[in-house]
This record gives sequence, C-alpha cells and structure tokens, in this order.
Amino acid sequence: MSSTPDDAVQTFIRAHRTPFLADLAEWLRIPSVSADPDRAPDIRRSAEWLAAALKETGFPVAEVWPTQGAPAVFAEWRSDDEDAPTVLVYGHHDVQPAALADGWDSDPFEPVERDGRLFGRGAADDKGQVFLHTLGLRAHLAATGRATPAVHLKFLVEGEEESGSPHFLDLIRERADRLACDTVIVSDTGMWAEDTPTVCTGMRGLVDGEIVLHGPDQDIHSGSFGGAVPNPATEAARLVAALHDDDRRVTIPGFYDGVVELTERERRLLAELPFDEAAWLRTAKSHAALGESGHSTLERIWARPTAEVNGIHSGYGGPGGKTIVPSSAQVKFSFRLVAGQDTAAIQRLVTAWVAERLPAGIRHEIRFWGGGTRPCLTPLDHPALRSLVRAMGRAFGQEIRFTREGGSGPAADLQDVLGVPVLFLGISVPSDGWHSVNEKVELDLLLKGVETAAHLWADLAADWRAEPWPAAGR
Repeated sequence: MSSTPDDAVQTFIRAHRTPFLADLAEWLRIPSVSADPDRAPDIRRSAEWLAAALKETGFPVAEVWPTQGAPAVFAEWRSDDEDAPTVLVYGHHDVQPAALADGWDSDPFEPVERDGRLFGRGAADDKGQVFLHTLGLRAHLAATGRATPAVHLKFLVEGEEESGSPHFLDLIRERADRLACDTVIVSDTGMWAEDTPTVCTGMRGLVDGEIVLHGPDQDIHSGSFGGAVPNPATEAARLVAALHDDDRRVTIPGFYDGVVELTERERRLLAELPFDEAAWLRTAKSHAALGESGHSTLERIWARPTAEVNGIHSGYGGPGGKTIVPSSAQVKFSFRLVAGQDTAAIQRLVTAWVAERLPAGIRHEIRFWGGGTRPCLTPLDHPALRSLVRAMGRAFGQEIRFTREGGSGPAADLQDVLGVPVLFLGISVPSDGWHSVNEKVELDLLLKGVETAAHLWADLAADWRAEPWPAAGR
C-alpha cells in the first residue's frame, strides 16, 4: 500500500496550483491541430514545449520523436529502486480544430478560467489530462521525500490521435525497446459524472469496411429483365437483413467464439451506476433502446460485440420513379469487438459469410479499412488496477466504480505490442465538451486527478505483482 501522506500531497498541490494552471494555459495557447496541414509548425512547437516542461519537472530524458506525420514526445525517469515496476503514461498533445466563429464564447486558443472551470481547446482532451501528471509527480516526490519516482516512469504523448493515429502503431513497434514497461496508464478518458468517479477497464475493438455487389453490367429495364436476373440492391438488402437473428445477435458463424463474457460481479457493478436511460436516449437523438436480448443498454455498448450497417447505397435516388434493376450496390459496415475476439479472425469470418450468401450472377468485393483495432480489457482483480482504484479513492474520498468504453482507440495497440495491461486514469466528465465548442475542464476534478497521480506511483511500487499477460505483438 502507498505511504504517500495525504495531507502533504494536498498541501503541495494547493501551493503550486496557480503556476501549474498558468503553465497549462500557456500550452493550450499553442493551436496543435493535427488535422490542419498549416498547423504542422504548431504541432512541432507543442511537442517541443511539452518536452521542455517534462525536463523542468525533473525527467532526465525528454525527447521529441519524429514520425511520418506529427511528432510525439517521449520522456523517462528511472527510479532509484532497480526492482521497481516500469510504468508508461500515454496521452496526446494534438487537438481538434476550433475557431471563435464555430460558436465559442471566447477564443478557443486563449484559455479562460470561469466559475471553477478552464475553457480552451485541449483543456480536457487531452492536454489537461496529460499535464496533470507533472504536478502529480512533483507532489509524489515532495510528500515522500524521494529524489526519484517510486516506479520507473516513462511518458509517450503522440501528436496524431485526433487524426486517427495513422503512424502510431509503426512508432511503438519501432520504439518497442524504449517503451518496454510493465503496465500502461492511459490518461485520455473520462469519468461517469462529477459525483460518480469511475475507472474505465476496457475498450472495444473495431473492424470496418464495405461490400460492393455487381449484377448487370449496366442498369437495365425492370420490366424487360426484372425477376429473371439477380438484383444487387435486393441482395444487399437480404445480406443486411440476415446479419442479425430475432434476438439481435450476429448470425455470422464463429462470431462469438472466444468472447470474454461479463462476470456476475461485473454485471452487478454496471447495474449500480446511476444510468438514466431516458436521458441517454435524448443524447443519442433516439426514441427507444434496442439490441441484443438478455443484456442491458450499458452492457450492449460497453461489453458486447456488435454489427452495424453504416450505409446502404444502390440504384436511383432522384425524384419520382425509375424502373430499373441497378447494376451495383454498396454496404458500409462496422463491427465493434470485445475481449477474446481477434480482428483478423473476424475479417476472415465476415469474408466467408458474405461469399456463401450471394447467388450466382452477383460478383462482389469486400474491403476492410486496415487491420482493425483490437479490444483491450483489464480484469477487475489485476493488482495494477487495484492500485489505481485505491489511489483514486484516496483523492476523491469515496468509492470508485467501473465503466468501459464503447469506442476504440490506440490503447489496444499499446497492449498488443508491449504485451502489458492497460489502465485508464481520466478525470474528464461528459459536460467537458470534447470536440465541441466551449471545451473545458473542471478544475476541482483536474486537481483530484493530480492527487490521484501523486498517490499512484508509491502504491504501484508497493503492491506490484507481475501477472501473466498475452505475449507482445499478438
């Protein structure tokens, strides 16, 4: 268990709050928009700023790593305790585009503090959540009297997350020796609510692509030929309709093979969250919940695999009628995957299923957008997760609950290449407005995140126990 004194941590954080927020505001003023090629110099400036800030924090090593796109930042500070575990903190320093004309109440790149909140692009996603670790580390050192962290600490802060991390996998494969660690802490996530602090324990994976069906070599007359030749639009509809059974389960043979099912404890913990389905539906701009039978809404979006049709296109769509058999049809699809599912295996299963269901006379191509993103999941009883929950509980002074994320991100790449568990330390809340106007971070929560980080390193060092984990590069 951690020996970091709570009062000493809080005293240090209070004493350094003002300069910490001033430094964060300085970083937020750099418009590091990875989607805008004209902002490439700003992305570089952001990386250099962070590397300098990490050096000032005390990291002996802080480097800007070039990629084929935007640069990343790497830092390392080894503990005096050679047997200490090695922890890698991940985040990103690029941000979404933003302009005052979008509807912001103030310049998105001129941070403003109002009513206990700091407004500015990147305040929550993700500069604020990266930067909290600098003050947290200093508080850890001050409170424990240590000259070095209790763990061997590494940082990797990428510059292209908001553009889909196109070069991230190559980067971590190339630098795997420098990034080697025992666990990863991802600080690019959030909590359930201000009054319900939570830890995310997993993210779903993703396989997506398109199917193009070809029938006649051109659109043909439906009176002269309809009913006697295969219709690509009809076959696309039949394919889509066959994707789920009456219980809304995916019908592709083998799709659920290996799926890690929720335990009764996990189901109970999810059910304890204060979930307002009516409010959730309003956010979803939808009018009813629907999905796999036997599972709650939260279970469906966090812990169950899905198949979604993202678009169907074929034939004539203009005003009035046009009596044709169209020559082609297109189906866009995506599959969200959970622990135990393999992206390459799912691609093979989908490919075989499509081929088997199409009649003679329909030619088709199926394309996947890359190799997909693998799911990641850390078991509730993993010792590193227990350390994170204890540290967060000390900072927030209440029980910490558990969530998962329904979407996908680069965390799974870190898990797969480095072969270690991934933990999520995030303090953002839904009202922070990621990717939207008036993005902000709640300062009380930001400082609770600082306090969590201050307690975490000593707890991890004291309670670390290596656990078997899937081999790297799976």
